[in-house]
Amino acid sequence: MTTTVAMDEAVLSRVCELAPVIRSNARAAEDAGWLTPNTIDALTEAGVYSMAVPRRFGGLEQSLADQNSVLAEIARSCGSAGWVSMVWVSTAWMVSLFPDRAQEEVFKGGRARVSGGFTPGGTLMQVEDGYMLSGSWPFNTGSRGADWNLMDALVKDPDGEVVGESVALVPLSQMTLSDDWNVSAAGGTGSVTSKADNIFVPFHRVADAEAAVMGTLSNRSNAGATGRNYGLYSYVQTQSLATVAGMGQGAYDLFVDRLPGRAISHSSWDDQSDHPLTHIHVATAANKIAAAKALLEKMTTLLQSRADVGVEPSWQEKADIRGQVAFGIELIREAVDLLYRASGASVISK
Repeated sequence: MTTTVAMDEAVLSRVCELAPVIRSNARAAEDAGWLTPNTIDALTEAGVYSMAVPRRFGGLEQSLADQNSVLAEIARSCGSAGWVSMVWVSTAWMVSLFPDRAQEEVFKGGRARVSGGFTPGGTLMQVEDGYMLSGSWPFNTGSRGADWNLMDALVKDPDGEVVGESVALVPLSQMTLSDDWNVSAAGGTGSVTSKADNIFVPFHRVADAEAAVMGTLSNRSNAGATGRNYGLYSYVQTQSLATVAGMGQGAYDLFVDRLPGRAISHSSWDDQSDHPLTHIHVATAANKIAAAKALLEKMTTLLQSRADVGVEPSWQEKADIRGQVAFGIELIREAVDLLYRASGASVISK
């Protein structure tokens, strides 16, 4: 019988094996504004989009640490593929906070690709059996290939007064997507604007935003100390850092790989890897990345310990994680910027 540990390790192993394929497709994804179909198919078959799906639906229900390791490895090969995967995995996990009926609809088949818009870009008007949803959500990463979409919206009464804020879950096929993702980087994420025009959403697929954040949504069998109920924002922020750390590691790998035999123009140095300043640059970048990973490991361990006993992280812990995630991402940015500036003019070549 296959153990859970073996399944968890298998996903990471498969993603590592796929690295050359993901990396070779990265340029095509940036040029096309969306991931290539074979990248998505390969990651789907590897089990990436089953990682956050509960086991009772055939998913892997991996720990946060295992999910982060996989996401970082994908991002190491292609930043856009890593970021899309992070969104699909983390938003699928958010669906596990919804009532069982909604989970059954989304998770059937044991895998799920869920995108989302998490600023209140729309409105929910209550009708007899649910709500009517209208609005638009820009920067909707992964919406071009998602099956479902999770959106933040303001709830209004019949008089048009705002009475609350909720998140609505709808099939992506019911929404329209704009062709408005024209950017200088992360083009492959396909983060276009998604729009809803008077879409009906039943009650069980609409959740109070505050209750979702606090993990107190009812009518779900996976509440309590399951080992997978992490604080929502802390969970997403931690996965963001894991993905950015993977991007940073990928940049470091690329810089080191192209160093040997590369001359420093207008100097007597015919191998940049021999220059003392290069040693300083490489060591500084490596330590910044390592420091960000250490922060990531610390917060991941904390969140797992809280989930194991069914306790929501304290406000202080959530604040600490948010600050440490921001600081960790800044460390990665500094590392990549340092390597970029040390790469010479050829760094801008495709």
